[in-house]
Amino acid sequence: MKRKSKVLNDEKFTKKRRLEAVKEEEDGREDHGTSFNDHSTSPSGLGDIGVIESITIKNFMCHHLLGPFQFGPNVNFIVGNNGSGKSAILTALIVGLGGKATITNRGASLKGFVKNGESTADVTVKLRNRGPDAYKGDVYGECISIEQRISSDGVRTCRLKSKTGHLVSNKKDELTAILDHFNIQVDNPVSILNQEMSKQFLHSKSEGDKYKFFMKATLLEQMKRDYIHIKQTKAVTREQVERQEECLKDLKQEFLQKKERYENLSSVGKMKETLEELKKMMAWGLVREKERLVQQLQEQIDAEESNHKHEENLQLCQNKVTVAEKKLQEIQSRLHSRKEEEESLSEDCRKIKEEVKSKNKAQKEQEVVYFRAVNKLKQSEKEQSLLHERIHKVKNIGSQNKKAEAEHTKRLQKISSLRALLEKHETQCTALNQEIKDRQQALFKGKEELDKLRLEEKNIQVSMEAKLKRKNQLLASRSNKLKRFGDNMPDLLDNIDKAYIQGRFTKKPLGPIGACINLKDPALAVAVESCLRSFMKTFCCDNYKDEAVLQDLMSRYFSKGNRPQIIVSPFSGSVYKVQGRGVNHPDYPSVLDSLSIANPVIANCLIDMRGIESILIIKEKNAARRVMQQGRPPRNCREAFTVEGDQVYPNRYYTPDFSMAKYLGGDLETEIRMVESELENYKAQLSRFQLHLSSVNDDIQRMEAKLHSTIMTLKKTLATVNQVKAGVTELENVEEEQTDDISTLEEVAQENQQRIDGEKKTVEEAKEELEEHKRTAKEVDCQYVDVRNRIEQLAEETEPLKEEQGKAEAQCSKLERSLKILEKKLKDHQDNMQAMRSDLALKEEEVTEFVAKAKEISPERQQVDRSARSIDVEITRLRRKISVQESSHGDHEQVVREYAEALANYRDKSNQVRDLKKFIDRLDNIMSDRQTRYKIMRRSLSVRCKLYFNNFLIKMNCCGSMMFDHNSETLSISVKPPGRENDSMSDMRSLSGGERSFSTVCFILSLWEITESPFRCLDEFDVYMDMHNRRISLDLLLELSERQHLRQFFFITPLSTSNLPKSDHIKIHQLQDPERTGGHTGDEDLG
Repeated sequence: MKRKSKVLNDEKFTKKRRLEAVKEEEDGREDHGTSFNDHSTSPSGLGDIGVIESITIKNFMCHHLLGPFQFGPNVNFIVGNNGSGKSAILTALIVGLGGKATITNRGASLKGFVKNGESTADVTVKLRNRGPDAYKGDVYGECISIEQRISSDGVRTCRLKSKTGHLVSNKKDELTAILDHFNIQVDNPVSILNQEMSKQFLHSKSEGDKYKFFMKATLLEQMKRDYIHIKQTKAVTREQVERQEECLKDLKQEFLQKKERYENLSSVGKMKETLEELKKMMAWGLVREKERLVQQLQEQIDAEESNHKHEENLQLCQNKVTVAEKKLQEIQSRLHSRKEEEESLSEDCRKIKEEVKSKNKAQKEQEVVYFRAVNKLKQSEKEQSLLHERIHKVKNIGSQNKKAEAEHTKRLQKISSLRALLEKHETQCTALNQEIKDRQQALFKGKEELDKLRLEEKNIQVSMEAKLKRKNQLLASRSNKLKRFGDNMPDLLDNIDKAYIQGRFTKKPLGPIGACINLKDPALAVAVESCLRSFMKTFCCDNYKDEAVLQDLMSRYFSKGNRPQIIVSPFSGSVYKVQGRGVNHPDYPSVLDSLSIANPVIANCLIDMRGIESILIIKEKNAARRVMQQGRPPRNCREAFTVEGDQVYPNRYYTPDFSMAKYLGGDLETEIRMVESELENYKAQLSRFQLHLSSVNDDIQRMEAKLHSTIMTLKKTLATVNQVKAGVTELENVEEEQTDDISTLEEVAQENQQRIDGEKKTVEEAKEELEEHKRTAKEVDCQYVDVRNRIEQLAEETEPLKEEQGKAEAQCSKLERSLKILEKKLKDHQDNMQAMRSDLALKEEEVTEFVAKAKEISPERQQVDRSARSIDVEITRLRRKISVQESSHGDHEQVVREYAEALANYRDKSNQVRDLKKFIDRLDNIMSDRQTRYKIMRRSLSVRCKLYFNNFLIKMNCCGSMMFDHNSETLSISVKPPGRENDSMSDMRSLSGGERSFSTVCFILSLWEITESPFRCLDEFDVYMDMHNRRISLDLLLELSERQHLRQFFFITPLSTSNLPKSDHIKIHQLQDPERTGGHTGDEDLG
């Protein structure tokens, strides 16, 4: 459609000249009767453009290679038998010039033209491109080469090359433009008439088909379709114009409204100017406020830099820590010295106690000796008194009677028996004294053993009570694990929650710590508990106010000396970074690494108070000793714990007093079973001890009874001894009174006196020795008392020291916490300073940005004496006022823009509608004129075709006619051969095959005379002609070609061309009968 419309536009002036020529011919015929001037006019440059110079085909249809064929500029005969490639050349020409496969009548698809067994087929056509009308002569040169390649799947690729072989384009649009420029119409049967089209025309019985053939050949059919399309487009355009006119009314109304609003915007402009001024002031006001903030921040930084409070507080705290540590060391030194003194005094006390015992024993023995000597002295003095009385009686009485002699003998016998009895009783007293001494010693040992047994019984009972309490805690912890930390711990935590809900705590206390930690390895429970010790039940508070509240709550459940410890330290939301100060061993974890602590406050508390990041856990004892004590300990490691809970320092080793985890035990039932087993063992031990204690107590009671019985026996025996001695003395005194004379008695008295003096001396010595023993015992006892008093004094002195040590340790811990807090405050202060400096830099950048933005708004700095807030309020008020104004009239710019747009739309639409109306009116005029011209041209071409057709029939001595009925669109051709002029039947169907072929040639020649094309092609036009008709047809064709020597003609025939005249304008291409595997041509020039 595009190409044909271009052809129409390109040919309009040529056709106009032809129409004028036809009119002149018609006028001439009217003036000169039947005379016919056989002439034609050709536009300038014809023969220089569009002529086919050569064609080459490869693997096309059934031919491997044909060509290249160099064609002459005028007449070219392609001669050959069937199968030699004549029709293949014509088909290749159509395909090479871009024609479709259906036009060739040789197939429905291009892939059918590819030779069997080949992948592609190539067709090359060269067109002449000379003269002033050449197509892009500076690009293509004097020849345009069109190369078409067809693949076996039907895909066609086109390459357009210049004369030098340079590729210019491969686009189909470029080929179409070339064909339009050269007026080449490959689908027009007048340009190329193949066998099938010729047969259809010869055998067609329909007059409508002949008329369509005429219309197609003269392009009148295309013009008719174009006019119909134009009419349809005009109708659509008219409908659009009517719709646009309706829209135009709305646009006009909108335009008038916009215009009215635009004219009411004079007062808004002044407010907007004021608004712009306020914006400038606002920009520089923001700059001023930012500069003020920068100045304030700089002043704060200067003030903070001049404030050394944090450093001074830190230094003061460090000094206090040093003093407290020094004081603690002094207290520890004093405690150590007192402990050593106490240990030494305890040893001395033990030795003095033994000495006291021995001294008391010696004193008692000496007392026995003393009392014996006193008793003996008293006895001697009594005997001496009796002797003096006897001497006195003897002096008074005189001589005695003989009767007393018998009594004397009897008294002597009685004295002898009494002396034997006295000796027996004295021996018995000695034995009883020794027995009493042995029983007293045995009783003393028994009582010592009883005291030891009672002490051990008490220890077992205490241990059993602790285990029983632990069992009850474990049983209670089945339902509540917090009861491991004490029976009252759940109630305490409930009260803490209630107090926190009531707002008594600033931050909720955390604890106990043991309930807030979890073990990654349950086997390390004893080690962790041994490390943390009293921290397991410790609570953490954020401040001292919360601590006081928590102490009040604890007082309800715990006695003063048994309350859990409370650590006061500000809560932190993140765990301390301990990479630089924590221990990092490749084989053994630290306590911190062994614990899973969800709350960072708990972790930080243990880091601060116990340093768990620098304590290793080494399961084996030997490995712990090797790591900590053989060589240098790991970096940052202070101590280590084994899996049994042993505490290992670089220079000492401690073993814990427990072997089972109390708070972090994993298997509750196993621990309960173990505690029950231990309770059973304690019960068995207690039962055995009680039996033993009962037995020992019974033995002591028996020994005391026997000792009492022996003492009573001794007392009775001593009383008997005294009585016997008194009887012996009395009898002896009676005997002496009777037998002794005064001198003898006086001698005896003198001896007794001497003995009494000796016994007195003995008593005095015994008394002195007893006094010495008493004095020595008293001295030893005083020494023992002094030592005991000193020990008690040391104990009394140690208790305050221990309290001072506890206070000093608490003070050191508190000061260390304060030191860490101050260090953190100093670091926070330094970080704050850095942040303030960064903030200052950012604010200075913001000032720079605000200044730049302000300069964009107002290059000159505005003097602003108002705050940005007040300016903003004024801007808001003014904007609201403008908005109120614009709500009724609209935004100024928007109104102006809408007014301009409405005006432009209205003008554009009105101009468009006006232009469309003018176009439609002009199109009506043009179409009316074109329709008239079209009819004139159709009539002219049909008249010319008739004239040329009659002229060609006359040359054959035939007569005939062509009847055009344009209304019914039919064309009837009637031909009467020579000798049958009077026959009534004149239809072409009554003619022979040769006559029909000749008639067809005449019709084609008539169409050639009235149409334009750079070349013409006839395929096997003379197949059905006899030699006479063929010779006449050839003469007509050659005569036409001679007249139109600037056009190119191709005549394809299987018949001989030997009878053709010799001429420079005729070139014969003789195709031989080669095998289908090759191609060969023989070109022959006549003349």
